[in-house]
Amino acid sequence: MATARLDYVAPWWTYWLHNFPHFSFFFQSVDNTFKPEEASYQQSLILLACVGAVGLGLSLLVLGVYLACLCCCRKDVEEETKRPETCCVTLAAIIAGLIICSAVGLGFYGNSETNDGVYQLTYSLYNANHTLGGINNLVGGSVGNVETGLKQHLERLDEIFATRTDYLQALRFMQLMVNNVIRELTALPDINKANADLAAIADQIAFTEYCRWLAYLLLLILDLVICLALCLGMAKQSRWLLITIMAFVMLSLILSWASLGAGTATAVGTSDFCVSPDKFIVNQTKDFLSADVVHYYLFCSPNLPNPFQQSLTICQRSVTTMQIQIQGLLQFSVPVFPTAERDLLGIQRLLNSTEFSLHQLTALLDCRGLHKDYLDALMGVCYDGVEGLLYLSLFSLLAACALSAMLCAIFRVWTLMGSRDKEYDDIDEEDPFNPQARRISYNPRRSNIHSFCSYTSSLGSQASLHPPPQSASNAMPAPEYMNQSMLFGGSPRYENVPLIGRGSPPPSYSPSMRTTYLSMTDAQIRHFGTDFQV
Repeated sequence: MATARLDYVAPWWTYWLHNFPHFSFFFQSVDNTFKPEEASYQQSLILLACVGAVGLGLSLLVLGVYLACLCCCRKDVEEETKRPETCCVTLAAIIAGLIICSAVGLGFYGNSETNDGVYQLTYSLYNANHTLGGINNLVGGSVGNVETGLKQHLERLDEIFATRTDYLQALRFMQLMVNNVIRELTALPDINKANADLAAIADQIAFTEYCRWLAYLLLLILDLVICLALCLGMAKQSRWLLITIMAFVMLSLILSWASLGAGTATAVGTSDFCVSPDKFIVNQTKDFLSADVVHYYLFCSPNLPNPFQQSLTICQRSVTTMQIQIQGLLQFSVPVFPTAERDLLGIQRLLNSTEFSLHQLTALLDCRGLHKDYLDALMGVCYDGVEGLLYLSLFSLLAACALSAMLCAIFRVWTLMGSRDKEYDDIDEEDPFNPQARRISYNPRRSNIHSFCSYTSSLGSQASLHPPPQSASNAMPAPEYMNQSMLFGGSPRYENVPLIGRGSPPPSYSPSMRTTYLSMTDAQIRHFGTDFQV
């Protein structure tokens, strides 16, 4: 049946997905024909959705093994071996982040494609529902006009023309035509059920698609936020930020595998429908539509006869015949029976309205309108929809793998941060090159010594203080190295720890330090005593 279609050809990816193995819960092979009402077919789709659960289990297993190896095989390494390892961990995290960003791009494209395809499907369903609703209204309105309006007018005319047998024969003939119209209109297929089903299906699909689109959008945004937060966490080496990132990475990992399973099952089920959609629709409509009517709209071939053509032709001929009879009665009976004019004109208006409705009904019952909606729905679902689901499945797979690698990198960063903190704790506090030791070390013999800056501040502003001329005889010998952080404001360019007796090179002096030292007077030397002498 599907091979006779020249205007719709299922894309190759639907055949590829259609050939996926279908198994029930007992691993029995299931027919891949789209039968969503059968329990075995539902089980086959559920098993396909379990692919996500299997992938999640494997990811957690790999993470567990990696974490166990990281904890058991942890050992101290030299500094030159830590730096390359840190670079490798950083590079691995960057590569994982780039893969996630690329996957997010695929996800945005696939989410948009799927949404476009489903929108085209719902639009076609609503349009077809509008067409079927118009057919029901026209049929119901035409039958109502003929049954109530025409019969009432004919009954009154029968009383008026009681004395004229020729006019009564014309009325009997018109009554026969009215019965023909009613019989043919009521013989048309009742498509009220199809109309109601299309409306309910379109509403349900639209709501489900909105939830799906929003869920994927939030997942894509979450992955982008994770990448940005990981860069910030590795740059700041923040433990609480890494803990938060690990929690969100685990959440995104679970959601990615779950979306992969759901997307795979949905894509396979939709492909099963797209490969042979006609067969499924014929089975679904066999209770209220005949096979020839369904085939007429599904294929819309010139070789197929219009199942409504005979009924519509009879109705139009009957209405035309009644119009001719009314024209003759208006011409010959009104001069004799003036009271019959109102009923005759009323019948004429009803016949004109019925004829117009029959023309509209003929246009709506033509297969081209509904067939176009049917093709648009198939194109939207089977091309854009399934293609978008494939991109979303690829996004879920890449994101899940990259998130697993990112978790491994975060675990390694955590251990490197722990070893770094341990190295800081092992630093000797008595080491003169330790910044902490420099802040807390001091000489008890100088605990009561005022700094030179404090002494000069106590003397007030001495703008006239100039260095006295120095001679070779009274040149001051080089004093013991002073605590320069106390004397000269702790300039970071110069040493601030006494180095006498440690075998260290002498500190460097700035020009301001040397000028201040040489400008000391005898009174200042007496004030400080011999503390600054060697």
